[in-house]
Amino acid sequence: MGPHPAVAAIRLAVRRVLHDVLNEFADRVQRPELAEAGSCGRRRALPERPDTPLVLVACSGGADSMALASALAFEARKLAVRAGGITVDHNLQDGSDTRAAEVVARLAAMELDPVEAVAVHVGRDGGPEAAARDARYAALDAAAERHGATAVLLGHTRDDQAETVLLGLARGSGIRSLSGMAAASGPAGRYRRPFLQLDRQTARKACLVQSLPVWDDPHNVDPAYTRSRLRHEGLPALEKALGKGVVEALARTAQLSRDDADALDTWAAEADSAVRDDTGELECAKLYALPPAVRRRVLRRAAVEAGAPAGSLFARHIEEVDRLITGWRGQQAINLPGRVEALRQGGRLVIRQS
Repeated sequence: MGPHPAVAAIRLAVRRVLHDVLNEFADRVQRPELAEAGSCGRRRALPERPDTPLVLVACSGGADSMALASALAFEARKLAVRAGGITVDHNLQDGSDTRAAEVVARLAAMELDPVEAVAVHVGRDGGPEAAARDARYAALDAAAERHGATAVLLGHTRDDQAETVLLGLARGSGIRSLSGMAAASGPAGRYRRPFLQLDRQTARKACLVQSLPVWDDPHNVDPAYTRSRLRHEGLPALEKALGKGVVEALARTAQLSRDDADALDTWAAEADSAVRDDTGELECAKLYALPPAVRRRVLRRAAVEAGAPAGSLFARHIEEVDRLITGWRGQQAINLPGRVEALRQGGRLVIRQS
């Protein structure tokens, strides 16, 4: 008799990702230039045993990440993969260090190695949820570099994807935001999300039938947090009004939006050089001729290259810059985050540090 269907589902999802990791790792070993970290220009560290990649699981102790850890431990034993685990202690609740130690013990009991708890300080920039996320990813990045990990698995589910799409919609964001979370993201595709096609209940059921203890974070039911309100009030209200299947539909929307956004980004990258003069300045007439979706992407790329932080550059900023092209009436310079300004001079759009 085979495993419970929920257990089989999480193991299959992880197995597929591990096969992808193994194939990509083999390519990097054969072609070392693929191990470059990308924009930071640093070569990614390879594991001490170059024939065996290390895959870490980011585990909070919740049902999603505990199910993910169990599936990684099971599948890694059958493949040429070393498996470890990291838990991040955000220091936001009393006893968080004790819970982190308990998670480490559970990961070690699964024979994951290395395992460690990393304590972080959560700032205030962008609000509590964004600040905690930034601190968490910084810690995971550092742990991956420290251990020479090829990939870090994250336990985001289809339900998380649906919530992300709705949050982007509420902000009035474009299709890149509506595309939600990618199956692979980060430098060289470091972060992998095997469960994006699985619902939250499948992960919880997998923990139940395997007798895996889980910790339910009280922040996940705290109405002070936007995502918590959406999860416990917003989505249930939508399903009551529209019927079942809202989560699945939103997840499909994310994938369709991602495909469209990727295509438009490619188009914008190709158009970027075509709208510049011999000195590299952006020509307003050529920008005006581009489709709006492509033009705004060119403008965003230029602003980021000039020093505007991507995370602080919102649609309203790009719309104001776009008006220098489409609604020119002698406007003053547009101030952007990162002390960057955009202004029109002699038929050219200049985006620079102010």
